[in-house]
Amino acid sequence: MPTLDAPEERLRKFKYRGKDASARRQQRIAVSLELRKAKKDEQALKRRNITDVSLDPSDQQTKGVSLTLQEIISGVNASDPELCFQATQAARKMLSREKNPPLKLIVDAGLIPRLVELLKSSLHPRLQFEAAWALTNIASGASELTRAVVVGGAIQPLVELLSSPHMTVCEQAVWALGNIAGDGPEFRDNVIASDAIPHLLTLVSSSIPVPFLRNIAWTLSNLCRNKNPYPSDHAVKQMLPALFYLLGHPDREVLSDTCWALSYLTDGCDARIGQVVDTGVLPRLVELMSSSELNILTPSLRTVGNIVTGTDHQTQLALDAGILGVLPQLLTHPRPSIQKEAAWALSNVAAGPRQHIQRLIACGALPPLVTVLKNGEFKVQKEAVWTVANFTTGGSVEQLIQLVQAGVLEPLINLLTIPDNKMVIIILDVLFFILQAAEKISQKENMCLLIEGLGGLDRIEALQLHENHQVALTALNIIERHFSEPFSRALQVLCCCCC
Repeated sequence: MPTLDAPEERLRKFKYRGKDASARRQQRIAVSLELRKAKKDEQALKRRNITDVSLDPSDQQTKGVSLTLQEIISGVNASDPELCFQATQAARKMLSREKNPPLKLIVDAGLIPRLVELLKSSLHPRLQFEAAWALTNIASGASELTRAVVVGGAIQPLVELLSSPHMTVCEQAVWALGNIAGDGPEFRDNVIASDAIPHLLTLVSSSIPVPFLRNIAWTLSNLCRNKNPYPSDHAVKQMLPALFYLLGHPDREVLSDTCWALSYLTDGCDARIGQVVDTGVLPRLVELMSSSELNILTPSLRTVGNIVTGTDHQTQLALDAGILGVLPQLLTHPRPSIQKEAAWALSNVAAGPRQHIQRLIACGALPPLVTVLKNGEFKVQKEAVWTVANFTTGGSVEQLIQLVQAGVLEPLINLLTIPDNKMVIIILDVLFFILQAAEKISQKENMCLLIEGLGGLDRIEALQLHENHQVALTALNIIERHFSEPFSRALQVLCCCCC
């Protein structure tokens, strides 16, 4: 099978040429981070409990109680358990307001050490519940407030409450720890170091109420989140069996948070991707990529996209699991964010060996890819351009001709006018390699005429005067290498025949 070659000068300019698939994928990881750096994660880092749920029906009598801040401070510090309970509950209710809860006010009042102490009141589970709820809501605030909860010594007592015989107390402790872990890698690792994971995993069962299981799945996802540094290998190995189990649960919130957890764990090196892939999750993830629920589709697609940034073997496993039966359909999804993620995943498949590229062709990915190049939002078009760039770099001459036959030239030529110099250079490089492929099978003049007929020659010639030196040089090189005097004579002959 013939391969594409190029002068050494061209190899230096085209960042992927001459590099193996692994290197190309690693560069795509960097690009994907750049594309997403300004985008907020769809999953909530922290959650505040604003539902007025009571541990005991007898608490209804306290609903009308309204205390001032000073009365709350005094009552929380009281030795009388009932007075302390009423004050702690009043503090919790203040912190559970839907709008503008006075989180900082309670912290500044110095109540955190006392609330932490109340977590240890095993003889008074209602008091433990209210204190845990108050701390949950404080930890849902800004990092400085979460830090105050951690510095106040809340983590270890909360971990101990995971073994409470009272389910409501236990669930509130799970929620509080989730908020603390969601603040960042430092507090996440503090929670892990306090042996929270084994206690959390003992709670995962088919008999647990679904709302409780949702909190556990979300807290586990926060324990997987962040990568500077990543959670420890030991912690990941502890959590993966539970995540595999939760991936089979029917509840959409449990599934969503579980998929987000797996997306965090696969957002890294090949070894970390391998840890997840080795659990056997790929078939289920591919199944979830067809979900009509956006909160399931998004993280499952992100996870699979991360997996195909890995080794050729890991990508092969994803292909064998059926991702190419879903990705082309997602290029036509009504949401551009999904189209972009699907195009990004396809670009990493195209970064692999020719057999992967051939499977991409066979699954019918080229027509929808051309469609998004033509009509997609710019962020989707950019990912589609990367897919084509990887395709032309690693594909055979025959595969590149199939790409041309799918209609890729017209949208690529139209994109030469975009104000993104990096993309323009990549498109010019793609055209260069397509022309080389045509030359290999003695079809260069026909390819030149096709490009000229689509307005490509005019645009490439205009780019020779571009203010960006690299754009101008790349355009000049195409003109000199492929649109030289022989092509001009052929064009003149064609024009004369038409006359």
